[in-house]
Amino acid sequence: MEIATRLSSEIARYLDLNTRQIQLTGANMANIDTPGYRALGMDFEAEMRCAMAGVDSPETEIRAMAPRVFEVDGLIVRPDGNDVSMDRESLNLAEAQLKFKTGVALLKHEYSTVMDAIHADAK
Repeated sequence: MEIATRLSSEIARYLDLNTRQIQLTGANMANIDTPGYRALGMDFEAEMRCAMAGVDSPETEIRAMAPRVFEVDGLIVRPDGNDVSMDRESLNLAEAQLKFKTGVALLKHEYSTVMDAIHADAK
């Protein structure tokens, strides 16, 4: 039995996008000493808007799993061609972790509300 609401589906997509953001940040951190490596990023807010525009369509489900990733412009490039900044990536990671914890808390609350509604007749 699957218990899903529109809100829980939206939160799940939020968490999926956030997980992708964390993966990109981790890849950037892992390549900090790779000559020529360029930091990758995504526009989380734009991807979230895109995912929410068609939350009930299967095309959006595919879209949420494959957000647009791009090389980040405007970063300082070191002599070896690498532009990853550990300070920037650490900040991105901390922000993504806060977003993820918030999403998990919202999802727990949503499921708790659904379970309360299911068990309301038993009381």
